[in-house]
Amino acid sequence: MRKTEQDGTPLGVAVIGAGYWGPNLVRNFQSSPAWRLRWLCDLDVARAEKVLGGYSTVQATADYAAVLADPDVAAVAVATPAGTHLDVALAALRAGKHVLVEKPLAATYADGLRLVEEAEQRGLVLMCDHTYCYTPAVARIRELVHGGELGEIHYVDSVRINLGLVQKDVDVLWDLAPHDLSILDFILPEHVQPVAVAAHGADPIGAGQACIGYLTLQLNTGAIAHVHVNWLSPTKVRTTMVGGAKRTLVWDDLNPAQRIAVFDRGVDLAAPAEIGAEERRDMLVSYRTGDMVAPALQEKEALRAMVDEFAASIRERRPSRTDGRAGLRVLDILEAASRSLEFRGAVVGLRTGH
Repeated sequence: MRKTEQDGTPLGVAVIGAGYWGPNLVRNFQSSPAWRLRWLCDLDVARAEKVLGGYSTVQATADYAAVLADPDVAAVAVATPAGTHLDVALAALRAGKHVLVEKPLAATYADGLRLVEEAEQRGLVLMCDHTYCYTPAVARIRELVHGGELGEIHYVDSVRINLGLVQKDVDVLWDLAPHDLSILDFILPEHVQPVAVAAHGADPIGAGQACIGYLTLQLNTGAIAHVHVNWLSPTKVRTTMVGGAKRTLVWDDLNPAQRIAVFDRGVDLAAPAEIGAEERRDMLVSYRTGDMVAPALQEKEALRAMVDEFAASIRERRPSRTDGRAGLRVLDILEAASRSLEFRGAVVGLRTGH
């Protein structure tokens, strides 16, 4: 363990990739007292320099080897295309650096597993930047689910649709669904997990890959989770509904005045033991109508919470809340969904126990 990891001084970090996501990481590492941003590495040095702007203490470079050779760099944040994640992250781990990787963890489950095993063998933190898991809304949903306020989970339904951006290298499932799948993995209790998936997709504009996708996940408890992603919707929708035996939660990420609403409304079914033999065929159904509560949320930028968790996991020598294993579980579902698409919606089993 480096001295800086023990004495509380800021940890040196390098951001790899100055494209779409890199500038967001640069801004949040710069603003966090837990970190000292030392490098921004990109094949296009001019682009990196433009991103850095007034951050004169940060060096821009195209030389990744020089970044990894810097003994003051304790960690590397990878914000490059998914197809490069294995090579970039593996080199960092082998150089003894802790690694943060933007979603998805890797291009394939096999690549992701190599990263997870390398990090575990070296005692290094491997964290996946599942940003939504660090929003105040998702943190509160996890608290409510794990605390039992919703009761046993019956279903989860997510919608993430908008107009564009149609990707050239991945379909809509690989582009948008990782957000919802990482949230699902984060909020479900440990004993509840997906065991199989069926996927359906369509490409009505001839883009070459699915632009509309539907995922149906079977959970080991008999519950169901559904994810709808779409690049072609004229309106933007970001909603998730978590239905429990006691209460149902609705999260509307585009409604800042009331992101979360918890409804004490639902359907109650009398158990067979509670009713007479003659009535057992006609189970007693009752409808419960109670209050709606909108919990107050303290707004905080998710990326800032994420980089703070990265630092805490390094200092405390523990897995992060969205560690490499969490990234691997998301990859498992995405690969199974791709296989399901190939076989026109066939149900595909997931790996378990990782």
